[in-house]
Formats: sequence, C-alpha cells, structure tokens
Amino acid sequence: MSLAKILWVDDEMESLQSQKLFLENKGYEVKTLTNGYDALDYVKENIVDVVLLDETMPGITGLETLARIKEINQQLPVVLITKNETENLMDDAIGSQISDYLIKPVNPNQVLLSLKKIIDNHNGNIACDFYNRRLVAEKTTSAYQQEFRNLFMALNSNPNYNEWMELYKKLVYWELEMEKSDSPEMREVFQSQKSEANTEFFKFISRNYASWVNPKSTDAPIMSHTLFRYKILPHIEKGKPLFVALIDNLRYDQWKSIQPAFAETFRIQEEETFYSILPTATQYCRNAIFAGMMPVDIEKHFPAQWKNDEEEGGKNLFEEEFLKAQLKRLYKGDIKYSYTKVVNHQDGQKLVDNIHNLLQNDINIIVYNFVDMLSHARTEMEVLKELASDETSYRSITASWFEHSPLHQALKKIADKPLTLIVATDHGSVRVKTPYKVIGDKQTTSNLRYKHGRNLNYEQKDVLAFRDPKEAGLPVPSVNSSFIFAKGDGYLCYPNNYNYYSNYYNNTFQHGGISIEEMIVPVIRMTNK
Repeated sequence: MSLAKILWVDDEMESLQSQKLFLENKGYEVKTLTNGYDALDYVKENIVDVVLLDETMPGITGLETLARIKEINQQLPVVLITKNETENLMDDAIGSQISDYLIKPVNPNQVLLSLKKIIDNHNGNIACDFYNRRLVAEKTTSAYQQEFRNLFMALNSNPNYNEWMELYKKLVYWELEMEKSDSPEMREVFQSQKSEANTEFFKFISRNYASWVNPKSTDAPIMSHTLFRYKILPHIEKGKPLFVALIDNLRYDQWKSIQPAFAETFRIQEEETFYSILPTATQYCRNAIFAGMMPVDIEKHFPAQWKNDEEEGGKNLFEEEFLKAQLKRLYKGDIKYSYTKVVNHQDGQKLVDNIHNLLQNDINIIVYNFVDMLSHARTEMEVLKELASDETSYRSITASWFEHSPLHQALKKIADKPLTLIVATDHGSVRVKTPYKVIGDKQTTSNLRYKHGRNLNYEQKDVLAFRDPKEAGLPVPSVNSSFIFAKGDGYLCYPNNYNYYSNYYNNTFQHGGISIEEMIVPVIRMTNK
C-alpha cells in the first residue's frame, strides 16, 4: 500500500521523470498528466490525496485548474509549482486555498518535504494523521496533568480579584485544550477542578462583594457600573471613532470561540475581563453599565425609568437615556454618539446598511441581543438542547452565529478605517445541574439563579443572601424584601411541582447567580490593522 496517491500535472513532465521515480521509491503512487483538462477529469473519477500543479501550462493555467479542482473537491490539498514569484500570483494562489507552493526549479527533497507536511496535516484517511492527532491528545493530557497541581495550589492560596481573573483565563484555556484530548477521564478531572473553582469563588464573592459595591470602597475590581469610566471613555479620541459592541450574555470561553473571526480584520490590543454585578441578569448589569451606577442609585436618580422584576414593562428601555446622562457626567467636552440596539435580523441588516454613517461619531454603542436569546431558546426548544448539549457545542454555535451575523458583516465593512473597537458583555451564563429548594410568598420572583421577596426560606449553604438589598447596591422592591443568589451550578426551585421543574431546567444555561462563568466576563479592545 502506497503512502499516498499523488497527481502531478506539468506540461514538461518528461523532464521530471527522475523526480517521479524518487517519490515512487519513497512509497508514493504518482500519476502524471500534462494539462489541466485531463487533471480535472482525473480528479472527478479517481481518489487523489495531493495534487502537484504547474502554474504555467497551455490550455488552462494552473490557477484556473486550481479553482476548478476546489469546485470538485474543496478539501483536496494542492501544491502550486511556479517560476513566477510575483505578489499578485501568490495572493491569488493563497486565496484559492493552496496548501503549499514551490519555486522552480524544484529538487526532489523539496517536493518530499512538502508532501510529508501536507499529508501529515490534511489527509484524514492516512494513518499518520491519526497518529498526529493522538500525539496532540497525549501531549494535551500530559500538559494538563502537570498543570493540575499548579491550578489546585492557586485555588487554595486565597486569590484576590485580579488573581481570580487570571485563574479563570487559565481554566478556559485548559477547557479549550481538553477538546483536543481523547481522554474522557481527564475531561472529567478537569470538570471536577472547575467545579471546585466555583465552590471557592462563591466563598470569595460572599466575603468581598458587599465591600466592593460600598460607595466608600477604595479597593474593588472594575465592575459593570465602572466599566464605562475605566475601559471605554479613556479610548474616545477625536477624529478616530470608537465602536463598542456589547454582546449580551457572552462568556469568556465564547469570546475565545469568536476571537479568530475578529483577528482576521482587527488587531487585538488588550484582552481583559471585568466583574459583572449581582444579579448577573440583563436588567441589572446592562443598566448599570450604561448608567455608570449601581441599581439602587439608578432607581434613586431615574425613578420613572427603573422597574423592578415584578413590575410590568420592559426593563431595558432607557439604556440610551442612561448613557446620555453618564456621558454628560463623566466626559468633559462635546461628544457625538450613537446608540443602536439589534434584537432581530432586520435590525442587524439596518446596521450593516448604516455602519459607514456612524464613522462621523466619536462613540457608537451597538447592543446585540443574540447569545442571550440563544441561551433562553435552548431552554425551551428540544432541538437546540440537542444542538448545544454542552459547553463545546454551545461555543460552536456561538462561533457559527457570529461568522454569519450582520454584526460581523457590519464590522468588516469598516475594518479598513482608523478606529477603535471594544467588545464587551453584560454577564455570562452557567450550565445548571443542582436544584435547590426555596420557599417564598406570591411576590417572590421566578428567576432560577436569584430571587427576591419576603419570607424566603432556603438552605444557607446553597445561596448568598442579602437581608438588606442596599448592602448589595440593589433597590428594595418591598418592605422586608431580601435577595438570594445561587452558587455554582445550582438553580432555585419551589416545592410545588419540584420534580417537574428540576428536570425541565436541569442542564440548561442560566444566569443571575454566582459563578466564574457568569461574573468574570470579557472586555476586549481592538484597532484596525
């Protein structure tokens, strides 16, 4: 059995017989043809692992042949062999997805090296590819085993809020690396360590959160209500528009899944995280971002606009008004701004059509509601539960959405302009697995990761409770009302129909409570390349 089947297409094939013989002696099966037309017919009818293609041939050129080969078989690796080293030719060839190129005259070892490289990486039917994947998996598993102890020690060393952000980044890194591993046992070990991290994080937040949001605090991380002040406003620059894309409910690992799409057109200058406030829910976090205030202060300064959970009406209808007030309060000087909210495809298409007009503004806010809708739809639709059954598939769907989204289209249209782009979110989400019983009166809210109301009964170990909501920077919806927040992967269920609801919501992505996935979220600054 040959190592691989090679098709070599060159109108001067007679002079290359010694090279053909060299490859055959190395174990390759080599078919030779002298023109592009015959090559296309051969590829249609035969199995080929790699094509060696001369760029200059009579009839149709190598580039034309290459394009038609890709129409027949998109995945077939093609090596372009040429005398022409012009930049335009290379751009065309690379754009047509060549796997490699060689400059004439080529020597046999050059060809052999190129074939080895391509076959090792591209041909899934060749044994060495399986071997390479196995090596990657083994290396990943071995590297994590070495890192496990370091992560364990870091988790148990009483990390501060900066160290927690770095720890979470490392956990996300290893979670993504574990996708390469073929060891279910190691994935299970990792999930156990991540669960332990959330247990410790809950203790950390329980000890420190009230002091962070205290108006007199002098030592707190950047949080929702200070995000604009410290991470957005400093980057407003006259003559260079600032775009802020706030993607609702975007976890840090989901950011990593869409990062390659951004990196194609933008240069990442700063990749950081910040802390979402509690509850990690849109009406609290996003309003806090745009107002630059904790919810208790928003209610005080904007009593007509703030609505508590149980009140009727939209909870995020005044973001632009909050933004305008914050800009007036914090930014010294005249400022031109825009605010765009995208909640459906029609809104997205308007953004694509109008994006160039926004370049005249100093700052442009784009709120994009998709990931949050995906999270909620997954809870209710069986087909989405199947498509996004775990974190890996959830990331994959997020990446696929962004790649084909109007947001991506709009940003690509202005990527060649001098601008700054900041991508951020309001909160993340966590896959819930552990139901906790809660008893409350009729006024108790229905949220799964947090609740507020009077006469709440719960297990103290399951939640962080604030008897006085003001200690958490939150409004007091009614007299004697308190807030509770679920920890880790827990979700709060009432005793009525407990079994039904605990089964219905098990393994769904929720937000509102305390977990590293919900609270430590991305803020990324980019510029045009």
